[in-house]
Amino acid sequence: MKNLAITKDVQDTLTPQSVLQDLLDGNQRFIDGKSQIVDNNALINQTIGGQFPKAVVLSCIDSRVPVETVLDQAIGDIFVSRVAGNFENIDILGSLEYSCKAAGSKLVLVLGHESCGAVKAACDGVQLGNITAMLDNIMPAVELSKSEVAGESNSSNNEFVAKTVENNVKLTIERIKNKSDILKDMENTGEIAIVGGVYSLSTGRVQLI
Repeated sequence: MKNLAITKDVQDTLTPQSVLQDLLDGNQRFIDGKSQIVDNNALINQTIGGQFPKAVVLSCIDSRVPVETVLDQAIGDIFVSRVAGNFENIDILGSLEYSCKAAGSKLVLVLGHESCGAVKAACDGVQLGNITAMLDNIMPAVELSKSEVAGESNSSNNEFVAKTVENNVKLTIERIKNKSDILKDMENTGEIAIVGGVYSLSTGRVQLI
């Protein structure tokens, strides 16, 4: 049973590699139907005075990808920052910096997912209210995919959408490093790792890219 929250002493013993493996192990438990039994009351009581999460996940808002569930994590384990299309902006960069530099997290995981609605909308050039400006953040991935995938460059081409999902994760990681000296320096010194993955709606598996 999961009934002990992460403490500062425990967090200090973690490495980026051990945290990544922990998340992948949690994802495997989820896939196998063997997720942890959690004593939420115990974790609530232990985290009232502070939190020491091991990682921060930048994910999409998609309701089919509940991050803590698919990685089998509990209260106090991970920070989660969510926006449609899992891209970075100044607010999310600040949140990632807080998670790692101020709160001690060891890993940044940018998590895209199969058949992402925001990515599909960007592929189709959707124009609708504030959604239009939001999708601009995904367009660099769309343009990159156009040079890599044959056929129609829209959401009717499943291969094109899948490649754009992957490229969006990769370009988001690249921009995080370019825009945040704090996170870039922490990765260079081995304090954190910044990695990307794509979640499969059909299998439940997180595949690192």
